Amino acid sequence: MKKIGILHGKESSFPEAFVARINAKKIKGIHAEPVLVDELEQGNPTPYAVMIDRISQDVPFYRAYLKNAALNGTAVINNPFWWSADEKFFNNCLSTKIGVPVPRTILLPSKQMPPDTSAQSFRNMKYPLDWEKMIDYLGGFPLFMKPHAGGGWKNVYKVNNFDEFFRDYNETNTLVMLLQEAIDFDAYFRCYCLGGKYVRIMDYEPRNPHHLRYVADHKVSKALREQMHDLVLRINHALGYDFNTVEFAIRDGIPYAIDFCNPAPDADVASVGEENFEWVVENAANMAIEKALAHKDGGNNLTWGTFVHDAVAGRMPSTPGGETAQKATGKASKAKK
Repeated sequence: MKKIGILHGKESSFPEAFVARINAKKIKGIHAEPVLVDELEQGNPTPYAVMIDRISQDVPFYRAYLKNAALNGTAVINNPFWWSADEKFFNNCLSTKIGVPVPRTILLPSKQMPPDTSAQSFRNMKYPLDWEKMIDYLGGFPLFMKPHAGGGWKNVYKVNNFDEFFRDYNETNTLVMLLQEAIDFDAYFRCYCLGGKYVRIMDYEPRNPHHLRYVADHKVSKALREQMHDLVLRINHALGYDFNTVEFAIRDGIPYAIDFCNPAPDADVASVGEENFEWVVENAANMAIEKALAHKDGGNNLTWGTFVHDAVAGRMPSTPGGETAQKATGKASKAKK
């Protein structure tokens, strides 16, 4: 019997529907259930062939539990080792190498020194920083400032001038922040990607109240939707996420990837709506079943992105055409001239 488990916290609608959908399919040798975490002895396996992780970002004990499970052959979705290493600034940096448009972004040192550090700990850092140079690079105000490894719209600021920037920056304490170009968008989309192949492009309006954000109908071309579909796959193949969402802001016909490090994205029926919810439940169930059927006892059943595979092989990250993004960008620049 190949058991599929889902590890979750407060959310109920998606986990319950996910378990029920898999079991309703009556696939021989496949059973789904909520994960039961018992005493954790080092090196011992769990009873699950596949586990969907919806909560370890908030519970460090669960993250350690999932790493041990993965070490023993469980296909953990998403890969807990990569999830632990990943953060938003790196994602933006990687996007510049694989040909995905992203807003101009700068990484800011924490306003307060981390615990157990002193001024001497930062003697390699230039001081003072050239704030005007950085703002000019970003295209001027308004700008967005947000944690480089955070999520859930926590500690996100929109700043319209230097006074607001320094006021809000002073509130961030030891957080490492991104300062990012504000994309004045014509349309906005949130895109699910499951198993590196199932993609759902959802019209989205982040300026609406939370329960109305998916009540949108953006009139954009079929070609633009196809471009977003391809970019979603490119991002998730590079990062190696099996369960993720990508958000695009459309400006002058260009889809800018705004937020694409969402390995436990909102899947609650009350927010995403019945139609999107049904798509997520069905395709997440199919993905998990596929993973369970392909599961190899005692093997490494994790998904690793092309960035990691390229790094192991000593290659630079590349575009789908096979050349490095730097070369592709250079060719495009020459063609324009």
